[in-house]
Amino acid sequence: MIRSSNGSINVVAVRLVCLLAGAIGSGLVLLTSCTPPPEESVLALVNGRQITQNEFETRWGELADATRARYEKEGGKRRFLDELITRELLMQEARKQGLDQNDAIRDRAQRYREQLILDELLKDRIKAKIELSKEELDAFYEKHAHELLSPLKVQVSQMLLPHFPAAKDLEKQINQGGDFAKFAQRYSLDNKTKAKGGDLGPYHKDLLIPEVDAIVHTLKPGMVSAPIKAESGYYLVMVTALDKEIIQADLAVRERLRQELLNEKRRKRFDDVIADIRTKAIIRLADASRYVADDVGTH
Repeated sequence: MIRSSNGSINVVAVRLVCLLAGAIGSGLVLLTSCTPPPEESVLALVNGRQITQNEFETRWGELADATRARYEKEGGKRRFLDELITRELLMQEARKQGLDQNDAIRDRAQRYREQLILDELLKDRIKAKIELSKEELDAFYEKHAHELLSPLKVQVSQMLLPHFPAAKDLEKQINQGGDFAKFAQRYSLDNKTKAKGGDLGPYHKDLLIPEVDAIVHTLKPGMVSAPIKAESGYYLVMVTALDKEIIQADLAVRERLRQELLNEKRRKRFDDVIADIRTKAIIRLADASRYVADDVGTH
């Protein structure tokens, strides 16, 4: 143990011993027995440059969830430390070549720094405060109703018969176990759906004529209606439950629309924030700005 004249641990001396140990060994030393006091928390020395616990945890915390999960499966934090060491070696090599003094790179680094600052500002003033009310979302869904399933989530089939007795007879046979689709293919007068066994697909607004639409809302999946009188004859209509894949696809579309509305509100908030900042600023265009104005539309 290295102590000063008053008996306390000499931190500087400990550091010197550690660095000397590294010099005797190689350019890279993982600290084991020669560990500085706990407050240092040094994980590795790379040609004398420390990688600290704080630096490691900061970079670990900046990883995307998927990237962190991949590290945890493939070597864990030790592998990540190895990559930090490799990165430090590359940075040292870049500095030897003077790349850190390259004006173009320094300019790009400054622009990147400025972008990070702007992102943080906008995150604070825009993203954190955006919310969607149920009324807004419902109105947006209504606007895009043609992309969505109706709240009545059923598959609809119909057939058109020439008169009431024919429709009533087929209703009876279907209720006794007859196949609606086969009857529709054989007897329906509706040429648009006949070949498909009367299948109209998922229910949506304006799918059916008003007389049939009113009855569909009273049916349960698997039920066939009584004959429905219309101008062109008598309809039988049946509803069945939708496949899970169709419902899942509808949920995905709803989430996409929700994100669209959220982004739309964020853009609006962004424009409002910028407008507010500009109204409080003093902006004067210099004579050189004529160059920009003259350049517009010349290419």
